[in-house]
Amino acid sequence: MDGGSSSESPTEAKKAKSKTPRKPKETLLKQKSPAEFFAENKNIAGFDNPGKSLYTTVRELVENALDSAESISELPVVEITIEEIRKSKFNSMIGLVDRERVDAELYDDYETVKAREKRLAKEARAQELQAKNAAHGKKVKETPASKGIKGRGEASFYRVTCKDNGKGMPHDDIPNMFGRVLSGTKYGLKQTRGKFGLGAKMALIWSKMSTGLPIEISSSMRSQNYISFCRLDIDIHKNIPHVHLHEKRENKEHWHGAEIQVVIEGNWTTYRSKILHYMRQMAVITPYAQFLFKFVSDAPDKNVTVRFARRTDVMPPIPMETKHHPSSVDLLLIKRLIAETSKQNLLQFLQHEFVNISKSYAERLIGEMGPDFGSKMAVKSLTSQQIVRIHQLFRQAKFDDPSGHCLSPAGEYNLRLGIIKELHPDMVATYSGSAQVFEGHPFIVEAGVSVGGKDVKQGLNIFRFANRIPLLFEQGADVVTRTALKRINWSSYKINQIQDKIGVFVSIVSTKIPFKGTGKEYIGDDITEIASAVKYAIQQCCIQLKSKIVKKMQAREQQERKRNLSRYIPDATAAVYNVLKEMTQLHASKKNRYGDDDIELLRKVSENLITKETLSEKLAKHVEQVDYEMALEYATQSGVSEEPRETVYIQSLEAENKMIDLRAPFMVFRVFQ
Repeated sequence: MDGGSSSESPTEAKKAKSKTPRKPKETLLKQKSPAEFFAENKNIAGFDNPGKSLYTTVRELVENALDSAESISELPVVEITIEEIRKSKFNSMIGLVDRERVDAELYDDYETVKAREKRLAKEARAQELQAKNAAHGKKVKETPASKGIKGRGEASFYRVTCKDNGKGMPHDDIPNMFGRVLSGTKYGLKQTRGKFGLGAKMALIWSKMSTGLPIEISSSMRSQNYISFCRLDIDIHKNIPHVHLHEKRENKEHWHGAEIQVVIEGNWTTYRSKILHYMRQMAVITPYAQFLFKFVSDAPDKNVTVRFARRTDVMPPIPMETKHHPSSVDLLLIKRLIAETSKQNLLQFLQHEFVNISKSYAERLIGEMGPDFGSKMAVKSLTSQQIVRIHQLFRQAKFDDPSGHCLSPAGEYNLRLGIIKELHPDMVATYSGSAQVFEGHPFIVEAGVSVGGKDVKQGLNIFRFANRIPLLFEQGADVVTRTALKRINWSSYKINQIQDKIGVFVSIVSTKIPFKGTGKEYIGDDITEIASAVKYAIQQCCIQLKSKIVKKMQAREQQERKRNLSRYIPDATAAVYNVLKEMTQLHASKKNRYGDDDIELLRKVSENLITKETLSEKLAKHVEQVDYEMALEYATQSGVSEEPRETVYIQSLEAENKMIDLRAPFMVFRVFQ
């Protein structure tokens, strides 16, 4: 009877077996290192494509160099060089022998016969049209040279080198400073350049991804008689440095600073203007720095050398680290501060770990928290519920705004110098606001508005800075762009928004810049305090410019009036002289009688003592006299103003001198001790 079970065919048995559900594999927990995360999400740090990666590498290295020099109050000298490396040279650098193509059709840039015929036909039509236009005398554009198809593998490589005269780095710290992501010295609460603290580490990651070549660092500190040289790359999965060479070399020139060299894939052609624009804007906001930018290529006509000279030796103060404002902290931060504090009781903790909490105010806060809290209670014994209560009270209580002493703006003096140095405008006005607050974070807005200038386009030219670094991308949604385009009535300040060459410069500094988006390239328009401060700063500049423009218009009208009067002098002279001649003839015939003065005048006319030339000279003198009296009256009404004005340049003295800088909006008065 059991033969029924054996009657099933092997095919049916196989089908039945295949329908059996498979057991899911056990899910294993995996962990990514910070280096691996940023390698996979490189767009977060500004490495979207080869061109943007080249720009971001230059930006990161320049900002690190400026920070390094400013940290020791040294006037920055930054040299940045981009050297183009052709494919054959790159292959020799990595020890790869060039190989001729065997199967041409295998490659992405292979052009089929049909595609080639189509391209040649298109070029022939373009040449025919060009010849026809030339025959009819029309303006002919040069036909661009036909470009071959560029394959995906045809990458461009560049060696980027940045040298500075800054602080340098300790010999033993160099591997971790460059080969370990999210390790750095800028994590305190203070105004800092940069975006994520990645700096050259992200350039190293991009180098490892695109070329596989290590980064080279030379560094020396003031107290060292040697140069630290390190060649390293990064272990992406472990987030640790992989050191190839780390040694001490002789420092014959007693140089201090850092020189960083990295080879990456990039695109100079598409991002050339952005990189040069960035360097120019950096020269505007840091006129106390000296920049030398070079682009070096095998083709001499591609080479670029731009020097941005130093204009002043007055540097902004070094930004200081500050404590957290109670209204800006969250639960996690309060717990971390409690874990790290050296204070024993709650009263001392509130006083010393936050700004604007005095002893009396701390006691009032503790009294408001409830009977479970006391001034002498151990801060380490606070429960999670009690910490939540402190956080709730911080959000609801009133606190004085933090001061702006921890901030380091460029200064109205430096901003003005930078604008004049780089743009050469016809007129410029600057304004520096007082410290304001958003969400417990202090910020300062500085602005400059210029009219006219060299290499300035018609209309609004907007220059944005955040913590003294230029912002070049995603301009449309930025608070500065929106304010300048939509909230400023330029015509009311006698400025033509379309025809005039207007430069709008706005610099925002803060312990926390409210960037939008992952790229951190623009400041949102949704924070009312910042939007209002930006609008007010631009308006103050426009008010200054309006008075200058009105004076200029009045002077122009006065010159026009004088020119018109002078133009009619010959006609008026001829008319008056003809009338006097007729009066002389009537007097001779004794038809009319005149007074003694008139008779004397007619006698002089008849004896040719008064001629047309005499009258013309007298009228010209009268016009000059009226012009002088009007100018004198205008000067009296306007008072002794800033005009006439001369540009004065004072040579900088030796840095060893002890001095005190007394700062004003338009000058810095230096007192030597």
